[in-house]
Amino acid sequence: MNDDELMAGVRGAFETLDPVPAGVLAAARAAIALRVPSATLAELSHDRAGRTAAGVRGTAGRVLTFACPGGTVEVEVEVAAHGRDRELTGRLVPPSAALVRVRHLELPPDGITARAEPAGLFCVPSVPAGLASLVFHLDDGTSIVTSWVRL
Repeated sequence: MNDDELMAGVRGAFETLDPVPAGVLAAARAAIALRVPSATLAELSHDRAGRTAAGVRGTAGRVLTFACPGGTVEVEVEVAAHGRDRELTGRLVPPSAALVRVRHLELPPDGITARAEPAGLFCVPSVPAGLASLVFHLDDGTSIVTSWVRL
């Protein structure tokens, strides 16, 4: 018996005794399709729930801060709930114009897009609740992708 035959036997045993759920395989394939190879990762550095001032109606939004390694770029996003949807309002620091794309498991691969103005400000009005990530395609040709976060 060679290595390939041994591995085929082991694989067959696992598929029979403990098969991988279809949802796991679908999620793995989706994750590979959603990667942005040349982008710089901006990881979540702060997740703050807003505080509502006394006497003010409604609730304050949640503020997420993502930071690139070395602090070169920071992304600040305020998340406001509107029923099942979320409004994302934010800014790039330092300011830069960019195409903003929201990646979400319930959206098509192109996601929802918006534009960040030269001052770095952007707004995405209707994003479904759930896991999401933002991709910024800056005008200088570089890209920044945020880590996935539950909205």
